Amino acid sequence: MKKSALIFILAGLLASGLTAQGQDQESDEVLRLHIGDPQLRDKTLEVRPDVIYSAQTGRSLDFAQMIQELAEVRLIYVGETHNSLPMHRIQAQIIRALYERNPSLTVGMEMFNPIHQEHLNKWAAGLLTPEEFVHEARWYETWNFHFGFYADVFSAAKSLRIPLYGLNAPREIISKIRMQGWDSLSDEEKALVPEPDVSHTDHRAYIRAVFENMEMPHAMEGPGLDMVFEGLYRAQSAWDEVMAENVLNSLAYTRNSMVVLAGSGHLLYNLGINRRANEKNGWPFKTVISVVVPKGGGSIEVSRTLGDYIWGLPAEERPAYPSFGLSLKKFEGLDNPVVERKPFDGVALDAGFEKGDVILSIDVHQFKDINTLRTYLAHFTWGDKVEFRVLREGQVKTIEVVLEHKEEQ
Repeated sequence: MKKSALIFILAGLLASGLTAQGQDQESDEVLRLHIGDPQLRDKTLEVRPDVIYSAQTGRSLDFAQMIQELAEVRLIYVGETHNSLPMHRIQAQIIRALYERNPSLTVGMEMFNPIHQEHLNKWAAGLLTPEEFVHEARWYETWNFHFGFYADVFSAAKSLRIPLYGLNAPREIISKIRMQGWDSLSDEEKALVPEPDVSHTDHRAYIRAVFENMEMPHAMEGPGLDMVFEGLYRAQSAWDEVMAENVLNSLAYTRNSMVVLAGSGHLLYNLGINRRANEKNGWPFKTVISVVVPKGGGSIEVSRTLGDYIWGLPAEERPAYPSFGLSLKKFEGLDNPVVERKPFDGVALDAGFEKGDVILSIDVHQFKDINTLRTYLAHFTWGDKVEFRVLREGQVKTIEVVLEHKEEQ
């Protein structure tokens, strides 16, 4: 695997957290680190599927009791693995329950940054259909996970008229920080992303543990590995910093509460967005983390510092919606989208795509717009077949993609 592809994978795993499909024993170790709340860091609990636990007591509790406790704080963070439908349903369930207690509730979303606020406002006001929202907000360029994963969350926001806020930063700025550091940003870019603190011992230990549990190519071993980590750590810290800042900006001059939806990697051990926002203004918060119990195991042991509430979920056979794993980009003077890099996951893995392939057509349909192309692909489900025609080195090639779930991606 090329270095650039590996870095992309690592960045995604750091952001999403280690509660994804296919969670293995090595990643389980990251859920048992001795970091976080000093009073709980050496204590663990056994998490079973479909049971909610209080980290403070180490005992199970029902949903109504958790909601009662969550309603007492202004900021509620609910983690996710981006391609886990059960986790997004939990988010929607929590939003609806909290709204019943507090109609001034708002929702902050990692999936967008503040430049998309107009589209989020129109959705919350009930002015857009899902199809219109996907088109206007350019969902499949902005986020690139199937909109269906988030349908329950967006349905709750629209039906209850809950304001939505984008929290993220432009990807190109985060990438620049990863490669060159925060000082390399222009004054305009620095205004969008505050300088991230990279000195927090426990947070660094958590991200390092995630990093070290990844299988690294032999070519990347040695001194260069530390350089890769430092770049990734800068990026992760910048993500957390800007989202914490945007959470507080969204609530400034109001008494509203907010449910923050973000990848679990931004929230685990209460060390990410949640910690940084709290350090800025001291508002009390609580965090809900979902943990997948691996197949064949009745429970999974986790640290009690992982989150304030830990919700056990059974492992899924496969994600509800397939991902093609195709990274695309546009070039000036060329109408057709181009494959940015060879796929390293998704149903397009090993299908025959190469970096630089020009997408001529998909099932005889031609596309000039990446969002429109991915919207078309989102209509396919497991078991379907899709035919791509690509131009490679002056020759037209046909690539058939069968939407089959691959256990190891």
